[in-house]
Amino acid sequence: MEELLAESQFENLVEGSIIKGIITEIRDNEVILDIGAKAEGVVPAYEFTDLGELQVGEEIEVFLERLEDRDGNPVVSYDKAQQKKNWEHILTQCEEGSILSGRVKTKVKGGLVVNIGVDAFLPASQIDIQPPKNLDQYLGQTYDFKVLKINTDRKNIVISRRELIEEQRLEKRRKLLDEIKPGDIRRGAVKNITDYGAFIDLDGLDGLLHITDMSWGRISHPSEMLKVGEEIDVMIIEVDRDRERVSLGLKQTTKNPWEGIENRYPVNARVRGKVVNLVPYGAFVELEEGVEGLVHVTELSWVKRINKPGEVLKVGDEIEAVVLGIQKEEQKISLSVRQLDPNPWDMVRHNYPVGARVRGKVRNLTSYGAFVELEEGIDGMVHVSDMSWTRKVNHPSEMVKKGEEVDAIVLDVDSDGQRISLGMKQLTNDPWDEIDTHFKIGDLVTGKVNKITSYGAFVELKEGIDGLVHISQISEERIEKVKDVLSAGDEIKARVIKIDRDERRIGLSIKAANYDESQLAAETAAFDSIGTDELTSLGDILDEATRD
Repeated sequence: MEELLAESQFENLVEGSIIKGIITEIRDNEVILDIGAKAEGVVPAYEFTDLGELQVGEEIEVFLERLEDRDGNPVVSYDKAQQKKNWEHILTQCEEGSILSGRVKTKVKGGLVVNIGVDAFLPASQIDIQPPKNLDQYLGQTYDFKVLKINTDRKNIVISRRELIEEQRLEKRRKLLDEIKPGDIRRGAVKNITDYGAFIDLDGLDGLLHITDMSWGRISHPSEMLKVGEEIDVMIIEVDRDRERVSLGLKQTTKNPWEGIENRYPVNARVRGKVVNLVPYGAFVELEEGVEGLVHVTELSWVKRINKPGEVLKVGDEIEAVVLGIQKEEQKISLSVRQLDPNPWDMVRHNYPVGARVRGKVRNLTSYGAFVELEEGIDGMVHVSDMSWTRKVNHPSEMVKKGEEVDAIVLDVDSDGQRISLGMKQLTNDPWDEIDTHFKIGDLVTGKVNKITSYGAFVELKEGIDGLVHISQISEERIEKVKDVLSAGDEIKARVIKIDRDERRIGLSIKAANYDESQLAAETAAFDSIGTDELTSLGDILDEATRD
């Protein structure tokens, strides 16, 4: 009779229908059911929300997919029975825009499958505000969802979690904008980091934390202080309710280290700090967190010639310095390293009094003079006008060379300006003061040609005095070019036919070397009639010689 009864029950089972079964065994991975068939039905454990809620002997409904598989066992599903029962219920109770709770079942291409009573599709773009990269974190989780679309023909439902989040954020944002005010402290999460700052999520409202408001100290990039996802406390600095924008501050949540700065670092105080940055014009030194001072490159040494701070310092060095000044409003402190030592220029007047004879090495040449190193860090300058009594020097290279040792006389000392004026010509007496004892009109002199110009030849005479042989005074014959007759280095004889003490010039004549007194007087008178434009000064001649 039992076999006949079982046979009759088996014949009543219809594939695709919902049937009842009695739980006979609960295992870790499956639940065994008696459905009145030839064999027991097996339901995978994952189809149940909680196996602990089931009991042996309990009757449940399952969906009969097939009466027999290859092994003769029935194929049943608790999940599909629930979905089949729920589908009609969903259609009557749910419509597009409804909000339902559901549990994420599995991943599929393009999103997730969520059980809301029936299987619904959650596109990846609708999971969160930012589409997540890892969908595994949502598996097994229960959330509220909004129904976007129902397709009754295909029994397909599309849902969204993102729309609910955005609606919630919008409501929170409106509420926050009404509540917050400058000075409030709020907790938020770092949402995004850029070169100029970070966006902080204040639970529905994004605020901008600019890089300048992150720290009282120096930072090069926001990532030095923050990372995405980190939670921080920030201060509300400014609220623009019309544009729904909020400016935030992180450093404002701590005490401003510049308050009372003049008491902690008074002028002339010795301080210690760490070099945190080097720039062409100086070194920034951190005195404490949020407080930096600048040592200008000129304040690094009294005596060393430092072109850039990297020559003597490197980032990370611990150094001592003296406070020169504080600009509290601009948050600037001026420091000096050289002020730690006595200023050697304070002793310059004592060491190099005016009139003293000194000796030094030519360190540098400029267009206006030569710098002579008297000791390390102490230079004197010989101006071109103080290099020779007898000639106009157009460039110091005409008289000295770099690296050469020279003697000079101290002419002036400016300790405040750190300048010493030197003279080379002052080592000897000015020969022009006694020119009458050296040369007279009509004197027959000898000398060496040292410059050739288009106007004539420049001849070096005794006492280092130069004379000019004008082109008209070279020969009785007309001469087109001086260099056709004379060359540098030639020894010549000539007569002095003009002495101009004011202009410091001597005029010579080669052709008058053999003249008698009457001829010489006539030549002198003729020479005096030469125009200023033709008879140039010594400096003009040298300029011309340089151009030639």
